[in-house]
Amino acid sequence: MSEPIWRPSTERIKSSNMFQFMNLVNERYNLAFKDYDELYQWSIAHKEKLWETLWDYLDIIHSRAYDRVLVDGDKMPGAKWFSGSKLNFAENLLRYRDDRLAIISRGETNGAVRITFAELYDRVAALARSLRDMGITAGDRVVGFMPNIPETIIAMLASASIGALWSSCSPDFGFKGVLDRFGQIEPRVIFTADGYSYNGKRYNSLEQMATIVEHLPSLEKVVVVPYSDPDPDLGGLPHAVRYEEFASTRPGLEIDFEQLPFEHPLYIMYSSGTTGLPKCMVQSAGGILIHQLKELALHTDLKRSDRIFYFTTCGWMMWNWLTSSLALGATVVLFDGSPFYQNPGALFRLIEEEKITIFGTSAKYLSALNKLDYRPAENHDLSSLRAVLSTGSPLQVSEFEYVYEHIKNDLCLSSIAGGTDLNGCFAAGNPMGPVYRGELQCRTLGMDVRAFDEEGNSLVGEKGELVCLAPFPSMPIYFWNDPDGEKYHHAYFDVYPNVWRHGDFIEITEHKGVIFCGRSDATLNPGGVRIGTSEIYRQVNTVPEVEDSLVIGQDWKDDVRVILFVKLAEGIQLTEELKNRIKKTIRENTSPRHTPAKIIQVADIPYTINMKKVELAVKNIIHGRPVHNRDALRNPEALDLYQDLEELTRD
Repeated sequence: MSEPIWRPSTERIKSSNMFQFMNLVNERYNLAFKDYDELYQWSIAHKEKLWETLWDYLDIIHSRAYDRVLVDGDKMPGAKWFSGSKLNFAENLLRYRDDRLAIISRGETNGAVRITFAELYDRVAALARSLRDMGITAGDRVVGFMPNIPETIIAMLASASIGALWSSCSPDFGFKGVLDRFGQIEPRVIFTADGYSYNGKRYNSLEQMATIVEHLPSLEKVVVVPYSDPDPDLGGLPHAVRYEEFASTRPGLEIDFEQLPFEHPLYIMYSSGTTGLPKCMVQSAGGILIHQLKELALHTDLKRSDRIFYFTTCGWMMWNWLTSSLALGATVVLFDGSPFYQNPGALFRLIEEEKITIFGTSAKYLSALNKLDYRPAENHDLSSLRAVLSTGSPLQVSEFEYVYEHIKNDLCLSSIAGGTDLNGCFAAGNPMGPVYRGELQCRTLGMDVRAFDEEGNSLVGEKGELVCLAPFPSMPIYFWNDPDGEKYHHAYFDVYPNVWRHGDFIEITEHKGVIFCGRSDATLNPGGVRIGTSEIYRQVNTVPEVEDSLVIGQDWKDDVRVILFVKLAEGIQLTEELKNRIKKTIRENTSPRHTPAKIIQVADIPYTINMKKVELAVKNIIHGRPVHNRDALRNPEALDLYQDLEELTRD
């Protein structure tokens, strides 16, 4: 058995929230658990007791208590949580109204913005009043096309206080990517900044916003936050009003927190769009609240004294996850811009100056630092730091070693993994347990996660499909525009009946930890950001010279790079000019992450008999893996065109 790279001290274990929660369970149910594994096994065997105890431990603010913790707990989907209860998500996040800092916001060049909990409440109250005055009610959609700044959180909380549904995209999305998402849900209000900066370059968002507004007839108001320009020109933007003119100026406003059922919708999140338009996953206010607070309080060991940071955009679920930290009274630190602006130490300077205690980032970022041989411990005072979180893609063994050798040798490195679908984690940190190289410390409480083979047998020490055998509160309550639930069922439950299949390959280790081995489907994952092939196809199809195309993700240097194969019209050759035009089309209409690293001309694209592109078969070929069931292909000879391509061996 391998040795851990780090163990928490006895003092640290006993001071952790997880230890306190374990003692509460012991006391309440006359048990004698001494370690996390015992607690975890109890949590999946007694899920109703677990979530009821979490409701009390997390002090969920509510106006009406629940009648039953779980109804139809044997159904997935179909289980109902905390039936009869009424609460408000925003009220739980705004429970503190004192002078401690709620938000610290930094950008590449602008100074820090600091907002206390009392100030945050007042700003949310002002915005909520204005939304109510224009007629926004529970069930309406309010969206953000925003950088990672305080106004985004304020807009979300103001919407949630009314019971409106919130959804957001980051401003690096092209207008087509935005319309593919917001166009489905028909928002009444959109919040946008006039622009943003990245790596020293300023980007104007208002021209793109004008195009978005033109194609969103449901919009009644465009609220513009002056961010990159203190005096933006809104003349060409229909329905536009400046943020400071929209927010109410009435003094002493109190928020009328709409009291709603536990399952009332809160967020609309989006699938990657692999097979068409992105699926709109609707998640409940109560489910997100209790699920994320479980992960933050117990698995992240977040306390009121902490300052927590996650490098994220508002288009990634980690933004939603981070924001819930406010309910625990912790200070949320935001950063908008490039993590390498001017030098690789930008975020470590942020840790040093703002005394960040919990630092979250992507595996790709840590890998990039390692390759640069940047040594933060030699350049920065990181004495405040006690935990590093990593997600987005599997964290390699070399990065585990890099963190402990060159960032700090006494901290909990929590590689965490889950998905947008659940807005949370299947596996995460354990402040009571050791850290092993290459492993996520544990499956999270209440998540009955297994590795299944094709026959549905549970595996240990072998790779298998990530499945979850029991319902959990943050499961989507439904998909938008999916009245019979067909899309929802197909997304997770078609392979193993009544069992959630997530689409990842994992291994449960001898330490009871988890190793993530990558996606088990054709979804792309460059830099840990999950994107769908169909979003790329929709743009490539607009290029007249391209007759057909196929896109896959190639494992490359501890990451994934996007490879686009194109079949061109007769007589057309793939010139540098055409490559650049294809990349420009994709980048401008989706996002930079969708842009292929390589574009390669091929003579044919393989299809199944029922005319579906066979991305997985091509992916297997370029990775040297066998392709089974070629008989299912309409043109199996096309696969030979992708064998041993020299271009795929080069940067």
